[in-house]
Amino acid sequence: MSALTRWTRRLNTVHLRVRLLALWKLMRHRDTPRLPKFIALLVLAYALSPIDLIPDFIPVLGLLDDLLLLPLGIALAVRFTPPHLWQARLAEAEASQEKLPKWLWGALLVVALWLLIVLGIGAALLYAAGGAL
Repeated sequence: MSALTRWTRRLNTVHLRVRLLALWKLMRHRDTPRLPKFIALLVLAYALSPIDLIPDFIPVLGLLDDLLLLPLGIALAVRFTPPHLWQARLAEAEASQEKLPKWLWGALLVVALWLLIVLGIGAALLYAAGGAL
């Protein structure tokens, strides 16, 4: 792993950790509207899952989830959240020493998504093979 990759990952991890904790607090807050709660739930399910959608050992693509998917999901949740509500949760997260839990059901969600992708590809191949006969 190059020094740039290690540095980028470390910087991104610190930034993401605070944002994900703020998202956790946002999801659990009673005043949060439903859409941001749902988006936060999806982002947190993926982030807290012990299984990545794109495994890290795949060159370039393995880093995309950390560098693109999570920040975009967080940005989407923030976009639909009232600003005062997000700023309050972000301030709480920055002041907190709390840690996020691991969600095993998030891993099940990722595995189910991979199975759907594989089944979809398999069905498309079977359909293409049946159409060629």
